[in-house]
Amino acid sequence: MGLCGGPCSERCFHFFPCLSDPARRSTLCLKAALVMLHLVFVGLLFLFDRDLIEKTREKPWYTALYLSLVVATLGQYFLTSGSSPGYVLDAMRAVNERDALIRSTPVSSKHSAPSKSGSVVITVDAHPLRRNLLQSNTTSWTKLVLDMYPPGSSARTWTCSYCHVVQPPRAKHCHDCDKCVLQFDHHCVWLGTCVGQGNHCRFWLYICEETALCLWTGILYITYLKSNIPKSWWVYLIMIMLLVTLSISLIFLLLLLLFHSYLIMTNQTTYELVRRRRIAYLRGIPERVYPFSKGICSNLYKFCCAPSSIYRMEPLPTAQELEEKSKPYTCLDVLSCRCC
Repeated sequence: MGLCGGPCSERCFHFFPCLSDPARRSTLCLKAALVMLHLVFVGLLFLFDRDLIEKTREKPWYTALYLSLVVATLGQYFLTSGSSPGYVLDAMRAVNERDALIRSTPVSSKHSAPSKSGSVVITVDAHPLRRNLLQSNTTSWTKLVLDMYPPGSSARTWTCSYCHVVQPPRAKHCHDCDKCVLQFDHHCVWLGTCVGQGNHCRFWLYICEETALCLWTGILYITYLKSNIPKSWWVYLIMIMLLVTLSISLIFLLLLLLFHSYLIMTNQTTYELVRRRRIAYLRGIPERVYPFSKGICSNLYKFCCAPSSIYRMEPLPTAQELEEKSKPYTCLDVLSCRCC
């Protein structure tokens, strides 16, 4: 068995290099398991529920909507898992390439510069530059990042001990991805990637679709169990077990959806909320003060409508801004979205 398995494994790894990495192999297994779970939950409905089959013939739009939600949920899952969370190295490369373009173009050309008053915006240009990041000049990046911290901050204080790059506020090194992530939220095992600035919106949309699918599927299961269709005891057992699993999953998804909706409205991340006392620049800020929040409406707009080709790096608020956020607010502040 061992002699036969060795060459077969090497041949398989040659055609599928991703299987040679245990971490990626585990992620692929989880993705396959997730797809199989969706197919099992949906497939058993059409296998046992005759009323659903009859309803499909009478009202095909109903089944078409349900199957469209299944496909959209799986599509959103793979879209989210394949998207970049926004790595610090990529933002650093964008800054260096932008500065190289500015230095190589005439002074009369117009270029947008980062503003210290608000969120620093770096537009990723599709210019065909191929530069080695480690050999490029990182002075521009270091100055840009240090301007986001209080005056007198040292680059050594905010340098990642793993990537050896200066981290902007809200960035964190992910040990699973082995990269620093902008606006790091958490590393999702089911997705096989981090959730950060670049894909947090897609992750939230996936949770919404998965919650809706789980709720709809649970309703179909309850309808089937309450119907007058003759059922064997083992069919009852299987459907009840799957319904219990759906109920537990629905509770978890609803809590996760509410939790991330709260984070979005207050412009926080899971890491910042859970490890607030361990993050150096958040230790002295009161618990109920959200330093990066610009108001609910502004937070929602930036979260939902920000282009994926833009890296947003937010400077730390000044002492005056924190004092304003610490003041008690009134009903008028709530209506004008200034309460956060």
